[in-house]
This record gives sequence, structure tokens and C-alpha cells, in this order.
Amino acid sequence: MNYLSIESLSKSYGEKRLFDNISFGLNQGQRTGLIAKNGAGKSTLLKTIMGKEIADSGTITFRKDIVVTYLDQNPLFDESKTVIETIYNTNNPLLNAVRDYESALTAFENDYNDKTSDQLEKCSAMMDKLEAWDFEAKIHEILQRLKIAFLDTQISTLSGGQKKRVALAKVLINEPDLLILDEPTNHLDVEMIEWLENYLVSRDLTLLLVTHDRYFLDSVCNEIIEIDNGKLFHYKGNFQYFVEKKAEREAMESSEIDKAKNLYRRELEWVRKMPRARGTKAKYRVDSFYETKEKAFSGQKEEKLELGVKMSRIGGKILEFIKIKKAFGETKIVNDFSYVFKKGEKIGVIGKNGVGKSTFLNMIMGMEMPDAGKIQSGETIIFGYYSQEGLQLNEDKRVIEVVKDIAEFIPLADGSKLSASGLLTKFLFPPDVQYGYVSKLSGGERRRLYLMTILIKNPNFLILDEPTNDLDIVTLSVLEDFLTNFQGCVLIVTHDRYFMDKMVDHLFVFEGGGVVRDFPGNYTEYRDKKESEDKIQRKEESGSKIIPEISNIPNTTISNSDSLVTRSVPKKKLSFKEKFEFEQLEKDIAALEAEKIKTTELLNAGSDKHEEIIEWSSKIEKIISELDEKSLRWLELSEGI
Repeated sequence: MNYLSIESLSKSYGEKRLFDNISFGLNQGQRTGLIAKNGAGKSTLLKTIMGKEIADSGTITFRKDIVVTYLDQNPLFDESKTVIETIYNTNNPLLNAVRDYESALTAFENDYNDKTSDQLEKCSAMMDKLEAWDFEAKIHEILQRLKIAFLDTQISTLSGGQKKRVALAKVLINEPDLLILDEPTNHLDVEMIEWLENYLVSRDLTLLLVTHDRYFLDSVCNEIIEIDNGKLFHYKGNFQYFVEKKAEREAMESSEIDKAKNLYRRELEWVRKMPRARGTKAKYRVDSFYETKEKAFSGQKEEKLELGVKMSRIGGKILEFIKIKKAFGETKIVNDFSYVFKKGEKIGVIGKNGVGKSTFLNMIMGMEMPDAGKIQSGETIIFGYYSQEGLQLNEDKRVIEVVKDIAEFIPLADGSKLSASGLLTKFLFPPDVQYGYVSKLSGGERRRLYLMTILIKNPNFLILDEPTNDLDIVTLSVLEDFLTNFQGCVLIVTHDRYFMDKMVDHLFVFEGGGVVRDFPGNYTEYRDKKESEDKIQRKEESGSKIIPEISNIPNTTISNSDSLVTRSVPKKKLSFKEKFEFEQLEKDIAALEAEKIKTTELLNAGSDKHEEIIEWSSKIEKIISELDEKSLRWLELSEGI
């Protein structure tokens, strides 16, 4: 069933053509990722689809009976409304029923009388009629997972990250048929991103999304579309499949262009020698000549981003934390933290939102002072701080003026110097953009300019706070290569798990309560270790049971806590029947895991048949439910082994 059809769509800004005569469609159950360089028109395409931008030509057609919701990269709200008013501001009848019920329940609890009682009864009856009780539970789960507890707060007081999470919650709660998302993982911590991945995959949603998060693309999407030089390319698979097939396509195009150039040289010689008398008879060959010429020069060498600025010399002493303490009221950020940096270290900083990661970076830069302890840096250390807030730019300035304010000429890694204009060209800002105004830059182009202004100061210690936000995948790959070869120190805060895995040697894990754990490894290794630790902890906790009475219980150890009594139950040996069940469970769990992988692969590959998509999605849910049930029983029986 087709949900969206795009036919011959084109869009330009002045002389800059974003996409030209592109066509594609979305069928029910498709989860499609949109990939393109910064400034190539990803966000513009989504806004054009939603009617927020006007196309130069082409048609956009939605199926009439579907609900479509859109998450803007920079959502706009009525600033005077509260969070809960914003979330419930919708035409969704289920959501309206939940809103009215919760409002009636609050009124009833605050002022019990016949009027509030009658209203609560009416709202409860409507909830029954619409079968909205499960929907209410879903709303609370989404709000809890996205850590939106500030429901009565006015929108105008929220940070940009909080607004993005409110916008994401609103579109998820609305239960659309087609969901269009622009950078949904921005401002989410890793725990939220992993929950969002599972949420989107486990539901029968049709998706069109833009994201730089490569793990997210790989897990969620079963199709990729790419805008490259104004044209659209389709890839029937996830991100890993896209990378492989894109490389094949580019190699094939390069070969075809080489052949066209050889043919062009021969045809050019013929055209130059062609007698005038042959003009009409050879018209087909002249036409063919111009077609060959167009093909031969269609693959002009693509400009690539180059990060090759000079790094200042780094001495023996780099950076040292000595028993650092920092708290805001009762909230501890770090408590008695010490560490000495070594040359070339690349450290990732992870933890939930609000745990103090940015505050930690600000203390290094002297923008926040520790409550106790010392932070000492070496005399040769030059920090390059890429903050989450980005570069505060004068919108009326020209791009080249931003760079010239820092330096007219910039030293490069090879010892040469480059003008401000030349360096901008290396950072993929052509002359027409250099002399354009900052206000015309896209979000990704602004971040790239910001990165450039940091690197031209020749830092030897880079502090990167969410560097992947708004950067396209091509720029991220170049940044990764640069950081891999960077001889100085790097401290990175990012929710991009792919970037973190590729870049860091070890982690500072902010666990809350002032505890900072130094973990030797990357993010995936930490997650594996954490899951293993959590499993052991759950296993240990399953050996203690809460009991209502303690009389007549032999061989128990009793410990009293204010409101409950806990006893450690001695291990009970498994019976023959239980041992057989335990062994069978291990086989069943292994078989279910294999079936889950197989079905997930089918979902990722996609299908034109709606019935198959629904069948596979339903099967995944049943497998997960059965796995949970059998795993819990396996844990219970394992106590007797």
C-alpha cells in the first residue's frame, strides 16, 4: 500500500540547485533513511514534503486516509503553553480522551463533589469506549523514557534539547501511520537512543528519517535513499548495505566516465575534421558527440573536505585533575576525582543527560570552577573547545570575514601557509558561499565553519562536546580520519555510538552521585560489560525474597529494614524434572535468539507486501515476549545449579 509518492520534484535557492527531478515513494512498513551532504537539501526536502517549503516543480501525494506527523530539526512551539498542554494539543481522539480523563481525575482528587465525580465517570466511560487505557500507559512510558517530568513547565523556559524531546514525545504519542523525522537522536542520551531504536523497529510504522547516527540507521532502516549532486539513488537495505553498494556505484560511474572521455577525444577529432558538406548526413553523430561530452565531464573531480592544519608542540605535562569536587546543591557532579592525562589519549565521556558531562568540560576550560581540588594544565597546552552551543555568529557577516577575524593566513601541517579564502575552499566553502552571508548557511555548514575556526588556532588538546550534531556522514568520516591521526589529546562527549567506538581508548563514565568510573575500552565494550554486571546482580537479587511472615521458617537469616523484612533463602537443589526443564530452556532460548535474528534480517531487507511486514513485526513481538518469559524461568532454575 503506497503512503507517499514524490514525482519529478525539483528545488533551487538562486543558482544553487538542491535536487533535480527526483522521484521516489514510500510503501506501508518501509523504514527509509535519507542521506546527503550538509547543504544538499535533506531538511529542505522533508519541509517540502510537509508543505513548509514550496517546490519549483513536481508533485507530492499522500494517501488520503493516513495520519502523518513530522519532527522538525528545530521545532517551534507556542512559548506561552506548558509542556502538557503542548503534548495534548492534537486532534487524536485517543489522546483527547486521556487528556480529559487525567484532567477530571485531578479535579476529583482536589475537590471531591458530585460534579467532579460525574465528570470523572463520563471520562472513564469514554476511555472504556475508545479502549484508551493501554494508550494512557503508552503515553506515560514515552514521557518516562524521554525523561520529560517537567509537564507543568512553560515551553519558553526550556532548553533547546528539552524542546526537541518534547517534540519527539508529541509525534510518537500521536501514533501516526507515516512518521517523518529530522535528526531524532539529537539531544538524546545513549539510553534514550537505544530505547527509540527498539520502539521504532517493534511497531508497524512507516518512516522517513534524516540522521547522522550510523548505528541508528543500521538498526532502524530497511532502505536508504541518497541525494548526490542533485540526483536521487535508491538502496534496498540498511546503512551497511548502502556503504557497500555506494562504493560499487561510484567505481562503475568512474569506469563509465573514463570510457566516455576516451570516446570524446576520438569524436572531437572527427568533428574538427568533418567537411561542411557532410553536415546534415552526420547530424546524428554530432548529437551523439554532445551527449558523450556531457557524460565525459559529468564526473568532475569531487572536492573533498581536508583537515590538515598544524598542531602546536605538546610538552611533558598535559592536564591533571587533583581530587576535584563539584556539586550544584544536593546534586553531585564529581566527587574526589583525580586523573593525569598522557600524550595522545582519546577519552570518551558518557552518562545520562543532566549528570554533568558539559559541566565537567567547562571546568577544564575555566568556565566553571570546582568546589574543591585543582585542575592544572601544562604550559604548552592549547585547548580547542567545540561546545554543544556552537559558534555565536553575526548573521550579517560574510563567511570569509568570520575567518579573517581570526587570521588572514593559517599555517598548515606541512609547514606552508594558506589564505583565509584558500582554507575555506579546503573546508568545502566555494567562493560564492565564502562571500555570502552567515545567515544563508545550513545548520551543518555552520557546524563545519565552527569546527574550522577551532582547528585554525592549532590546538593540541581538543575538547569536543557533541561534535556529530548536524554534521553529515561524509564530514564525520573525514573528522574521524583526522582525529585518528591527531597526535594531541582528545576528550569527547557524544551520543553517537559509532563515532565513540571508533575514536576512544577508554571512557569516563558518569554514573551519578559524583561517581566517575574510568573504563578501559570503547562504548560497545562498556555496554557488554555493564550488561554482564547487571545480569549477575539480577541473579544475586533473585536469591532474596520478600516474605509477609517469618514464623516457622528454619535456617533463615533475617534482616530488618524500616518497612519490610527480607530473608536469604537457602539454595534448593533441582529435581530431575527441573534439571530437564533447565536444559530444555537453554535449547529453546538459543533457538528463539536465532529466530529473532532471522526475522529481524527479513524486516531490515523489507518487502513490497504489506502482509509480510505485519507478519514479521508480529512474530518479533511474540519472540521477544517468549524470550523474556523463558529467560526469567531460566534465571530462577539456575539458582539451584
